[in-house]
Amino acid sequence: MTDKVFRVGIAGQGRSGYDIHARWLRETPEQYKIVAVADQLAERRQEAVQAFGCRAYETWQELVQDKGLDLFVNALPSNLHPNVTIEALKAGHNVVCEKPLAVRVKDMDRMIAAAKKVRKLLAPFQNNRFYPYFQKILEIVGSGKLGRLVHVRINVSGFARRWDWQTRQDLWGGSLNNTGPHPVDQAIVLFGSETPKVFCRMKSEINSFGDADDLCAVTLYGKRSPLVEVLISSYQAYPQGDACSINGTCGGLAGGPAGVKWRCFDPTNAPKQTLMTGWSDKRGYCKESLPWVEETWEPPKAEPDVFQINSKSFYDNMYDVLTGKGKLAVTLEQVRRQVAVIEECHRQNRLPRLERKFSRE
Repeated sequence: MTDKVFRVGIAGQGRSGYDIHARWLRETPEQYKIVAVADQLAERRQEAVQAFGCRAYETWQELVQDKGLDLFVNALPSNLHPNVTIEALKAGHNVVCEKPLAVRVKDMDRMIAAAKKVRKLLAPFQNNRFYPYFQKILEIVGSGKLGRLVHVRINVSGFARRWDWQTRQDLWGGSLNNTGPHPVDQAIVLFGSETPKVFCRMKSEINSFGDADDLCAVTLYGKRSPLVEVLISSYQAYPQGDACSINGTCGGLAGGPAGVKWRCFDPTNAPKQTLMTGWSDKRGYCKESLPWVEETWEPPKAEPDVFQINSKSFYDNMYDVLTGKGKLAVTLEQVRRQVAVIEECHRQNRLPRLERKFSRE
């Protein structure tokens, strides 16, 4: 049993760097120690020094050059993810990079190549893969109870106006780049190994005070895979269905963070039917009684908030990888496929830049 404690440097002390990464890492002194951070804002640097007893730099360039790191966490604004990650890898650091890892496949490939060249670990922070409800969904789907998957719908929507940097195209903001990597990652996993074809429509409406998308509908399809739909909307005033619904040849499921329910039947116990050679029987619809079995699942009531749950699972997996006892649960190949989907969505939807956008007056 190893007692190795990995020294961590976090670039960015915003919502992700401080409220997600640092929030969990400070809780695991037996695995990780935050020894350095970087942030442009002096008050954030001071807060980190007081909270973690760490070194604090004004720029990410200074943090990259810190030789006392085992792991570099890139929690900077999205448009800085590829280049800063590559620089951190070149400097000899293992890297965890926030989503989106990239929005173009060629940038993702540069990151992968840089990691291979220096033989360092590049880990995508797809923490929602570890959501307890999604892990339960994967268990049910993997059991074969639902039969062959036919249709999947993932809905991560609500009603909100937004006016921060995440509404700017030049900073890689927008619903697809910011929220999208979570449901698109889940969609890729449920879609299967086939390379998906993509259809997408995106809009930037009045509730986005920048020029990036705040409504995005993505459809993945192929010959052998289920039809998978992903909806990310800032205009859903009323809930419309579950976070995830799956329909298969032997049943289906629906659910989200609060729980999952599923209904299925064993086809070997179902009535045997054959195609009718004539017209409908007595002008009626086909009717039968299937041997349905219904089950439900709820997360343990005592679990902490979801950011902590997901972060724990991710960084436990990271620890196993860094100590040579495991492999990445979220692979670079899977995330590369996700980036390919995101890039194709943007290719199909060239949104106007801010200077050409409609007036908000």
